[in-house]
Amino acid sequence: MDELKQAYETMGLPEFATKEEVEKRYTTLMRQARSRSQQKQGTEGTDDSFAKITQAYRFILEYEDRKLTDAFNEQEYGKYKKMAGQAQKMDHFWRYYKFHTIGAIAAVALIIYGIISFIDYREEQERLANLPPVDLNVSFMGNYMLREDAPKEEPLEKALLAAFPEWKRFVTMVTFVPADEQNQYAYMQKAVLILATEHPDVYIMDRNIFKWVGAQGMLINLDNDVSGELKPLLKDGLAMKLKTDEDTEEHVYGIDLSDTAIVDELPLYKESMIIGIRADSKNQDKAKAFIKKYLATIKQ
Repeated sequence: MDELKQAYETMGLPEFATKEEVEKRYTTLMRQARSRSQQKQGTEGTDDSFAKITQAYRFILEYEDRKLTDAFNEQEYGKYKKMAGQAQKMDHFWRYYKFHTIGAIAAVALIIYGIISFIDYREEQERLANLPPVDLNVSFMGNYMLREDAPKEEPLEKALLAAFPEWKRFVTMVTFVPADEQNQYAYMQKAVLILATEHPDVYIMDRNIFKWVGAQGMLINLDNDVSGELKPLLKDGLAMKLKTDEDTEEHVYGIDLSDTAIVDELPLYKESMIIGIRADSKNQDKAKAFIKKYLATIKQ
């Protein structure tokens, strides 16, 4: 405090003069010193005197700045008492490095998410590798929905395995496409994507979807099967014919299973069920065995 008092005296001001008074007094003394310097051609004594005034001026301003800073810190961090210093450092750090910190946290979170996703992927791949080979991949497409009483896990797979105990594994997919054409657009977009990206062995479809899928040439011609091993099991109207976009002649591309046991065995809401074998199926023999078995359960 003695140094502060001396600084005020050096400037010719009362102790604790306001900052405005200090600024005004320094400006006045600077002009006076400049005037004396011009009159006496800058003598050494004049320079030393004003240098002391400048030193006192800076000391007073630094004191005022510290006082304002201390008052701010007391208001902001006084509630932390002994931890005020650490709280102040944390606040300054957050203020200046907030976006850097958020970015770093986001980067770490993305890395952790990527690691977890990779681990989950590897575990799923290991699980699939330990499963038996797929006997038949069945895609249900049309106005189909699982019933409320369907089992929570793999309801269709379990139902099909119960009907084919000699097989080890089914894979199924249900793509809902409503019968009402006014509400079909969004669902049909999804169906188009699935047709292009998924490769099941067989499609089980309602009548509208059968006409749509069959016309695109995605199903194999079943003429020989209908006139051969399936003939004893077929009744009138079960062999479904249509023309494709590339073939104007009608051929059999589907078999109507709507009156077979599959209707009761599957926990699905459905109206009609027509099965067709996809042209690139890897299990065509099993697909035909599937059709043959259900035709043998035809309702009289």
